[in-house]
Amino acid sequence: MTPRRLLGSIAAHGLALGLALGTGLTPAAAHHSFSMFDPAKPLQFEATIQSFQWTAPHAVLWVQAGQVGAYGPGLWSLELPTSPANLAKMGWSRNVVKPGDKVVVSINPIRDGRRAGQFKKLTIVASGHVLEALNIPGQTQQPPK
Repeated sequence: MTPRRLLGSIAAHGLALGLALGTGLTPAAAHHSFSMFDPAKPLQFEATIQSFQWTAPHAVLWVQAGQVGAYGPGLWSLELPTSPANLAKMGWSRNVVKPGDKVVVSINPIRDGRRAGQFKKLTIVASGHVLEALNIPGQTQQPPK
């Protein structure tokens, strides 16, 4: 292949990638369903906030918990069902929980047995403040329950 043809091929691929990014195909392809979580086996347990990742496409809570049913003590990853932008519309902020906060969380566990799940509800023990991520203002389609 001549350098000119190679350059043309690279430009064509770059144009195709640019069009794909510009039309929004990437977010749809990158987004996942919630079928990896098992709503038939909800869990509720006490935990301590380790960190709160305020990142797109979904915020993630990292909590430390003792024995939870058949799960041994350890770190849990809890995925919130929506973006930080939507959470902000619901009154959340990146500082709504802090490392060390004692909480009670309700989740749908991940089906593969890891210490992970889909966030449903959190109660901050010290204040009794309840946080949920169910009703996104201005949207008709809500996260799965």
